Amino acid sequence: MTMLETFIKPMHREGIKFVAAFAAVTLVLFWIWDPLGWIGVGLTVWCYYFFRDPKRAVPQNAGLMVSPADGVVSLIERVAPPEELGMGPEPLMRVSVFMSVFNCHVNRAPIAGRVSEIAYRPGKFLNASLDKASVDNERNSIRIDMADGRSIAVVQIAGLVARRILCFAVKGQDLRTGERFGLIRFGSRLDIYLPDGVEPQVALGQTCIAGETVIATIGQPSPQRLARME
Repeated sequence: MTMLETFIKPMHREGIKFVAAFAAVTLVLFWIWDPLGWIGVGLTVWCYYFFRDPKRAVPQNAGLMVSPADGVVSLIERVAPPEELGMGPEPLMRVSVFMSVFNCHVNRAPIAGRVSEIAYRPGKFLNASLDKASVDNERNSIRIDMADGRSIAVVQIAGLVARRILCFAVKGQDLRTGERFGLIRFGSRLDIYLPDGVEPQVALGQTCIAGETVIATIGQPSPQRLARME
């Protein structure tokens, strides 16, 4: 990787129209008053940075579940998965990753498997870091069936300023671990429901990288990971 590649990242195609709009407004601002134009430049750079889509080094070891989103682990608790996915009423371990407007917002598949269900549900736009956002907010739920017969759920949740959930996956599609499947604009959260008996390998407050950070190990017992802040 060159020094230039460290700072210049590929941009997701969904961001082209937004960056173009920001750039057009910036030209108008320069025409009105130079200082306003430079503010527009900063916002245009931020918009490009928001839609960045960098390559990730996805672990290839069998049984590793990776984070589907960049962000901070905001909740770890046992909760029943969304009823629309047909995974039953029993509580499963849920890991929530909160994405701020400064995180990369491209979502990636936590583990390889077949998409057996996709269910969109409209809702509110509460702060995505709140626990009740999982129930009240607009969401798109995806069930992925693994080769061993077990299933996981990944839920895209809109946030306070997020107004658009995009899902590129379709029912019946086979996803690879770390494969891109969606995007949320602008600031949001992803919930991951682990199979019964699987403990998370991340801790509250931990920063995750989509497609790289291992959040759980499937197929072999391991205790929940603890951490301290310092």
